[in-house]
Amino acid sequence: MQRYLIGDVQGCLEPLERLLATLPLQPEDQLWFAGDLVNRGPDSLGVLRRVKALGAQARTVLGNHDLHLICVAEGLARMHRSDTLEAVLAAPDRDDLLHWLRHQPLAIAEESWLLVHAGVLPVWTAAQVITLAGEVERVLRGADYRDFLRVMYGNQPAAWQPELTGNDRLRVITNALTRMRLCTVDGVMDFAFKGELPDAPAGLLPWFDLPDRATQDHCVLFGHWSALGLLLRDNVIGADTGCLWGRTLTAIRLEDRVVFQVPCRAS
Repeated sequence: MQRYLIGDVQGCLEPLERLLATLPLQPEDQLWFAGDLVNRGPDSLGVLRRVKALGAQARTVLGNHDLHLICVAEGLARMHRSDTLEAVLAAPDRDDLLHWLRHQPLAIAEESWLLVHAGVLPVWTAAQVITLAGEVERVLRGADYRDFLRVMYGNQPAAWQPELTGNDRLRVITNALTRMRLCTVDGVMDFAFKGELPDAPAGLLPWFDLPDRATQDHCVLFGHWSALGLLLRDNVIGADTGCLWGRTLTAIRLEDRVVFQVPCRAS
């Protein structure tokens, strides 16, 4: 079995179809999506339907745009000017698609790989990431999921403390896994910076460059950071190569790190 990591699709169905056509897929192979299947691209509805139809061959984690869609659909968040979610919200199969999306994980661990959308806090081991992601997943899949979605947005607390409880605990976990790019050496998260790595503010580091990061024994796979582009290191792979912005959509075969890319047009 081969596993292909695919970067943020963000509603760009046509490039996704072209990328899938370039992959030498076998029935037993898997497609691992780094989250943000939807939003800002031209066909979020088509992407959701396509990935869902792949069944067990596709595995995806939730990204911040995926969670935003769920909140908008529940009437718990407003549409942003750049959102392109109308077709999903008006679709006859919207409830089925949103139910499927809400039941996707925030983290996947298999063998030596750990997949998240954005990042992991430096004090978390891979096992802790899966356990903490599971806390949020159980809430999102439960009958009272709207209660958390109402208070999900927010930047505080900005750092992990094991004694955190309730919605503060769930918010920190969600923010780390779906929104973080930079943090301090003490693990205080920053949510403002979205630019290129050389322009990172003083005192902040990419989460993957923290010297004592506890997940260094795994290869952490992520998307979310389009300005970073393709990042291939021994124990970290960043796969968001800015398809939405007219660059490329990327797949990386994890077993041998062969890179497959297709050009994209700016949405």
